[in-house]
Amino acid sequence: MPSSRASSSSDVLDGAVDLRSLPQRRHVTAHPFVEKLRIAVHFDFYAVSGLDLDGYHFGSGQSIDTDIPPAFLDAYYGDNLLDIDPFVQASKSASGVVIEKNVYAQTPPPRRLQYLTETFGVLNRTLFPVRRGDNVFGAVAFARKTAFADHELDFLVDVADVMHRVITRPIMDKFSAPTLRLIDGEIACLRSASFGKTTDEIAEVTGYTADTVNSYIKTAIRKLNASNRVHAIAEAIRRGLIH
Repeated sequence: MPSSRASSSSDVLDGAVDLRSLPQRRHVTAHPFVEKLRIAVHFDFYAVSGLDLDGYHFGSGQSIDTDIPPAFLDAYYGDNLLDIDPFVQASKSASGVVIEKNVYAQTPPPRRLQYLTETFGVLNRTLFPVRRGDNVFGAVAFARKTAFADHELDFLVDVADVMHRVITRPIMDKFSAPTLRLIDGEIACLRSASFGKTTDEIAEVTGYTADTVNSYIKTAIRKLNASNRVHAIAEAIRRGLIH
């Protein structure tokens, strides 16, 4: 996957044939949702990382949308700081909000990392894990010169999942189905099932036989790592496969 700086605009998505051809780090500024959020709680920078797809979870460095200066990211990843950043390492196993100052009190940062964050003003990093069940697959982080107050943290906790979903949805809409290897028939059957249709009703709508419908739904359940039809529908909706 290319690691070049790029905007996650429709042009970039249109030019990518799969997730591997999409830039890992996408420099996104003036996103409407982010700018509205900035009015409620001021922050200098944000980063939305990770996708709910194997190989793209938070901490892998495979998917990041951010307005952090590209020069900072080039130096950060070029010096392999991701693997030794105490803040990131603590965040991987976090059950709640991770505050940089608290992490550094236990594990001081490498000098190179401290130099970069101070030089570029990426300060007081604060991270909110995004999870599916017990598994953290994504994260939303903010940085600013002053620490966030308790009431600001409470607000950001409430919006972190929504922000992650809004920012990553264009990518998930385009690439989650092929990445999960769901075929059109499986998606069509799940979509019909989401309206409460029975197997026979789905067969009538799609033109498939009842046996084919059951087969498609069964394989979709397996590919989505779901426990049953209802769970698979919920997963498909959450991942943006059906609307």
